[in-house]
Amino acid sequence: MTRTLDRIDRRILAELQADARLTLVDVARRVGLSKTPCLDRVRRLAETGYITGYTAVLDPDRLGVGHLAFVQVTLGATTSEALATFNRAVTAIPEIQGCYMIAGGFDYLLKVRTADVRAFRVLLGDRIATLPHLVQTSSFVVMETVKDSLTVPIEDVFTDRP
Repeated sequence: MTRTLDRIDRRILAELQADARLTLVDVARRVGLSKTPCLDRVRRLAETGYITGYTAVLDPDRLGVGHLAFVQVTLGATTSEALATFNRAVTAIPEIQGCYMIAGGFDYLLKVRTADVRAFRVLLGDRIATLPHLVQTSSFVVMETVKDSLTVPIEDVFTDRP
């Protein structure tokens, strides 16, 4: 059962999304609560799945994986078993940063990070091309990232709720 988020819940989510390193005292102060009720709300937001984890956002260029490409994947079979097999295989490849099942002219879109185009070519030929049930790929190399947000627009998404 999904719990309706109130204004304070939305503010807590927005504050934590903006800076997950905030102390509970800081979050409480920013949303107008004392520490204990704020802690209760944060725990409830985590228990109900609104908060799924905390992470640091890293710079891929500084880490040597600044080459970004998207790969369209078409499968030869889309049975439940074929999809599950493909999904398991994709999760075993660390360079695949994201895998999205698509409704449209192809089956999956992969977000792939490598050191450079040469490393991408090797990954594509040696690992991605051998994924189970794969029959076709089309690759798109990112030339410039204009916007890449890891945040959910909390206030925009929930403006019509109490």
